[in-house]
Amino acid sequence: MFTGEAVDLLVDSKSAIDLAKNPVSHGRSKHIDTKFHFLRDQVSKGRIRLQHCRSEKQLADIMTKSMKSERFKELREFLNVVSL
Repeated sequence: MFTGEAVDLLVDSKSAIDLAKNPVSHGRSKHIDTKFHFLRDQVSKGRIRLQHCRSEKQLADIMTKSMKSERFKELREFLNVVSL
């Protein structure tokens, strides 16, 4: 049983946040993976709080997207990772 504080999840998609908070079923959202339904359930139970984060501040991009070296170095610095 979960008894701790809710975890803040930073998301750069306002549409994803809206869909997680308001589970409206329509043709455009039928393709959504079942993992998303787990996330929506956790939000409704208060275990996860979705917070909007502008793409420029999204640190996870360094692990998931290709980018120019300047952007990579900027995000790497935010993570306190240095080149040896």
